[in-house]
Amino acid sequence: MKIALLSFEYPAETGFGGIGTYTWYHARALVRLGHEVHVIAGLSRGARLTQTSRNEPDGVFVHRFRADGRIMRFFEFFGRRGWHWTQQRLENGWSMYGALAPLLAQHKFDVAEMPECGAEGWRINGRLPIPTIVRFHSPSRLIMPFYGVPGADIAICSALEDRAIRKASALTACSQFVADEAKSKLGVTTPIHVIPNGLDLELFDTAPIVDVAAKYGLPKNKVKVLFTGRMEHRKGSHLFAAIARSVLRTHDAAFIFAGEDLFGHMKQLLAEVSGLEAHGSLHYVGKLPLDELRSFIRVADIVMLPSLWENCPYSCLEAMAAGKAIVASAQGGLPELVRHGYSGFLAATGQPESFAAHLKTLIDDESLRRQFGDCARLTVEDRYTDSYVAQRSAEAYSNCVERSARLGKHRV
Repeated sequence: MKIALLSFEYPAETGFGGIGTYTWYHARALVRLGHEVHVIAGLSRGARLTQTSRNEPDGVFVHRFRADGRIMRFFEFFGRRGWHWTQQRLENGWSMYGALAPLLAQHKFDVAEMPECGAEGWRINGRLPIPTIVRFHSPSRLIMPFYGVPGADIAICSALEDRAIRKASALTACSQFVADEAKSKLGVTTPIHVIPNGLDLELFDTAPIVDVAAKYGLPKNKVKVLFTGRMEHRKGSHLFAAIARSVLRTHDAAFIFAGEDLFGHMKQLLAEVSGLEAHGSLHYVGKLPLDELRSFIRVADIVMLPSLWENCPYSCLEAMAAGKAIVASAQGGLPELVRHGYSGFLAATGQPESFAAHLKTLIDDESLRRQFGDCARLTVEDRYTDSYVAQRSAEAYSNCVERSARLGKHRV
């Protein structure tokens, strides 16, 4: 098949977030299965070029595009009103349409997949002659309230994503949780096929290792508890201080926090814990390049995910692939990844004392940490490899194409 994967976010120019990471792994896995894959990605607002294409060493064709002109300048109105999410989706969808329309005539793709979060398909779906699949990752209507976004921004942004969803030929989701949320809270009635995110274990296992312990002065003989991700309310950053205080009062452990702190959570944490008579230590290492981030995962003993809302996060998948014990919120898609008492602990969502209790248990029990880590790795090997996800996705693509042909849709 000739497959188009649309995602504004795509490494390295436009980020390594969850959607970009999924698209990066997925494109390469599909190529290994024998498909021709083209990724249509974005360019940052400050980029000088509006269009660029290249053939990646792994056989993926990458087309980056950003529209220009009076329509794009009109979209700036929404940004001036403080409706930045809406502006981004308008620009994103308009640019994706401008990129895909001419590529369709040249390549005649069989199917196009795109995320719902980003509204890549708000102008494409129902307008261009191609079967399209929208994949649920994190619907904006469900996560925007965590960021204090104006109501008008939520309404317009959600409407754009909703249009792309309802005009798609088929729907998939990376977790059963997200699929259920789309049905119950977004009113989606079309069947949603659950296909998880995938990880290239061979690539992950052979990635370069940086001696981050020496570079950042980490203690050698302490159990290391790691959090990676954006420091924001949705990720549970406001719980860090209470968790750390409870653990460090009685246990000699090292907490490591890696990620961009846009809202000052780490400053607050360090201030609250600075006067504590603690047995352990705190380390904030900031936003890291990918090789250092993965090296931190390798040196950690426990990975903590206190999120208030998650789907199928790569922060959890990569920790499991590295054979680390997990303490995660019993919320969202995390219970689909982490089996309580088998590959980690599921703590009560939003309850720091629950996280602290589970962390203390694992800090005290090295054999349990190893047992959980081994089981976590086996789980990824069994259910979350990129090749497994690509095979299931290819089946979904074929079904979508066949169904569209039967209905007489998308004939060029």
